[in-house]
Amino acid sequence: MDSMKKLEQQFKKLSSYQHLAAICGWDQAAMMPSGGNDVRAQAMSDLALLCHETLTAEEMGEWINDAEANIASLSDTDKINLREMKRVWEQATVLPADLVESKSLLGSSCEHAWRTQRPNNDWEGFSANLKRVVDVSRQEAEIRAKQTGLTPYNAMLDLYEPGMTTEKLDALFGDLKTWLPALTQSVLEKQKSVKVSQPKGPFDTALQSALGKRFMEVIGFDFNHGRLDVSAHPFCGGVPSDVRLTTRYDEADFTSAIMGVIHETGHARYEQGLPKAFRYSPAGEARSMGIHESQSLFFEMQLGRSPLFVEHLAKMAAEAFGRQSDAAFTVDNMNALYNRVQPGFIRVDADEVTYPAHVILRYEIERDLMEGNISVEDIPERWDRKMQEYLGLSTDGDYTNGCMQDIHWTDPECKMSTAKNHNYKDGCMQDIHWCDGSFGYFPSYTLGAMYAAQFMAAMRKTVDVDACLKSLDLAPISAWLEQNIWSKGSTLSTEELVIQATGEPLNPEYFKQHLISRYLNY
Repeated sequence: MDSMKKLEQQFKKLSSYQHLAAICGWDQAAMMPSGGNDVRAQAMSDLALLCHETLTAEEMGEWINDAEANIASLSDTDKINLREMKRVWEQATVLPADLVESKSLLGSSCEHAWRTQRPNNDWEGFSANLKRVVDVSRQEAEIRAKQTGLTPYNAMLDLYEPGMTTEKLDALFGDLKTWLPALTQSVLEKQKSVKVSQPKGPFDTALQSALGKRFMEVIGFDFNHGRLDVSAHPFCGGVPSDVRLTTRYDEADFTSAIMGVIHETGHARYEQGLPKAFRYSPAGEARSMGIHESQSLFFEMQLGRSPLFVEHLAKMAAEAFGRQSDAAFTVDNMNALYNRVQPGFIRVDADEVTYPAHVILRYEIERDLMEGNISVEDIPERWDRKMQEYLGLSTDGDYTNGCMQDIHWTDPECKMSTAKNHNYKDGCMQDIHWCDGSFGYFPSYTLGAMYAAQFMAAMRKTVDVDACLKSLDLAPISAWLEQNIWSKGSTLSTEELVIQATGEPLNPEYFKQHLISRYLNY
């Protein structure tokens, strides 16, 4: 019992450090002046090192071993706590402190430079930074692989999706690739005759923000424990008691910002609903990034783009921006607009049908990067080839909207041609995910879409979802999610969580049927 108390105290201290790191990270992305980045990067690196030292202190192993030796005397709650504490501790102790510090510094530097390199189409500058991040991430992957007996990429994937493997992903994504292209073509053919009127701006940023906050209130976001701001790349950060959301605005088009806010609010509701009894323990954290994405996609895709929800959105948009002379704000037009399928270059702007192709492309590239099968220099060619294969688009020479768009990967020299016909804006520089070495993260997006569809199917058995949407009273929906997903935190494995909530393990057939129903059988 004394060992468990000491572990709880140590993890509470660690939670405080992580709280500060999360808010500093939000400030770096949303508020910090650009001139502050070098000093902030060093401060955050020192903080990351402090977290690592706290988690890997010599006595931690002693306390864990002692608690396990007396596990029969522990309560069920303590047993769950101990299991998750040990899992996180094992993940941390395998890494040397200098590697943790180096990765934090390189990630901050790469992400900060990406903000200007992407709009400037500077692949050569970005790839130099990315190569350094890839190098340190490969070192991490090799170390974790030796500890776990997994492959390097599976060892990284396990950080985001515990229990998931490339073998399972290849099967899931392989099946998806057998039917998604044909479905996409069928939807494109069906939508040929549908005329869509794009609302005409400008749409004042302040009005967009106010409208976004109205939807956050509808979804149930607690503004006493969170806020909405602006950043170059939308995200949900902070901590459950102080959730920080960001979005980006385009005064020529309000539609993406609104759905972006709804998406990030889904993440936030999950964070705000995590079990308070485990607040300072890993057992109280999100189960996996796939489950996290399932919540954002549940609110954005399952609810937010449904015809009944869009009916309210159309009315509220007209009230916010004023009715237009054409049919832009009619329910039929807004439904067509928000559910229009069109292969495009940008992942974050992709429709629900073609989005998985963007994820599979990134998964296959980052998997091969971590396994050492390709180098950073190979990314543009691989990216272009897979874009042509999966989406029928070419990004040859265009990195801004390709492999540089996400922040989760992030270094020398990529000797790419700079011929005049090379346009880097739609190529491999659009994502922020690789900048900080988050290899293994991308599969979470499509896993999340699959989980979300399965959760909706299960929810409809006991909740009148359509009635909730018609009245815009989402409380019964939130109650189901709270009971079955949010309150569980990491007290269950991902598979246990899904089985308990839906009666079966992950079944991608629900996602397939959802797409067919929404886009072909309406």
